Amino acid sequence: MLNITWFVLVAVIFVGYFFLEGFDYGVGMLLPFMGRTDHERRVVLTTIGPFWDGNEVWLIAAGGAIFAAFPDWYASMLSGFYLAIFLLLGGLILRGVSIEFRSRMEGLRWRRWWDTLFFIGSILPPLIWGVALANLVKGIPINAQGNYVGTLLQLLNPFALVGGLTVVAVFILHGAAFLMLRTTGELYERAKHVAFKVAPAVIGVFFIFILMMYYQTDVVRRLGLDPGPVPVLAWLSILGAGIFVRRGHDKWAFVSSGLAIVLGTASMFLAMFPDVMISSLNPRWSLTIYNASSNPYSLKVMTIMAVVMLPIIVAYQAWSYWIFRRRLTDNMKLEY
Repeated sequence: MLNITWFVLVAVIFVGYFFLEGFDYGVGMLLPFMGRTDHERRVVLTTIGPFWDGNEVWLIAAGGAIFAAFPDWYASMLSGFYLAIFLLLGGLILRGVSIEFRSRMEGLRWRRWWDTLFFIGSILPPLIWGVALANLVKGIPINAQGNYVGTLLQLLNPFALVGGLTVVAVFILHGAAFLMLRTTGELYERAKHVAFKVAPAVIGVFFIFILMMYYQTDVVRRLGLDPGPVPVLAWLSILGAGIFVRRGHDKWAFVSSGLAIVLGTASMFLAMFPDVMISSLNPRWSLTIYNASSNPYSLKVMTIMAVVMLPIIVAYQAWSYWIFRRRLTDNMKLEY
C-alpha cells in the first residue's frame, strides 16, 4: 500500500505543480502579446509576482518525492531525459532571472530583452513536460538494467510532439483565464479576446492528443492501464473553458481550464500505473512502483513527514492566494 500511496502522492504533487505553474507559464507566453507598453507588461508580470516562485516549490517537491520514494525511476528518467531536463532547468533559470532583473535598469531595450528571455523560459518547460509525459505513457527503449538505450529522435516522435503542443496550448488558455481574473480595463478585454481566439485551437489539439493516446499507445490494450473516461472528461473541461470564455464567466473559465489540467495529468498517471517507466523493448524490463521503490521503512518514514508537512505547505499557499486575490488596477503599486 505504501508503494501505491507514494505513486498517488507523486501524481498529486504534479497535479498541483501543473495547475499552479500552468497559469504562470501561460502568462509568460502571453507577455509579448498582452503588454503593448512597458507599463502594461509590468502589470502582466505583477499578476504572477506574488505566486511564481512559490509555485515552483511543487516541482522541487515532485523531484524530491521521486528521488526518495522511487530512486530507480529517478535515475532512469534523469539519464534518459538528460538533455530535456537540462533545457527545462535552463528555462526555469531564464524565468527567474528575467523577472527579477528586468527592473534593475530603466532602459526600454534592457527590459524588452529580459521580457524576450522570460517568454522563452516560459514556453520551454511546458513543451518539454508534454513531450516527456507522452513518452512515459507510450513507452521508451530502456533495457533490463533500466538504462535508456534510444536516441533523441526517438523521443521526438509524433505522439510526443503533439503532447508537447497540447500542454503549451492548454497553459496559454489557462494563463489567459488567469489574466481575466487579475486585470481590469483594456488588459482584461485583451485577455478575454486572446482566450476567445485560442480556445478553438486548444480544444482541437487536445482532442487530437486524446485520440492518439487511445489509439497510438498500448494504454487500452494493457490490462490495468486503461485511464477510462478521464481523458474525455479532461477534454470536456477544456471545452467548458471555451464556452465560459465566450459567455464572459471569468472564474468558471479559469476553474474549467484548471480542471482540464488536473484531469489530464491524472490521465497520464493512470495510463502508466503500476509502471513508472514503460519499456518499449520488453514489458518485463519496465520499472514499476514495486521494483523501483525504496525499502518499506523509508517509505513509512516519508509518509509520516508528508502527512505533517504537506498540509502546512498547502495552507500557506492558499493563504498567499487569498491575500493577493484582488484585481490589479492602474493606481496600484507595480512590483516589476
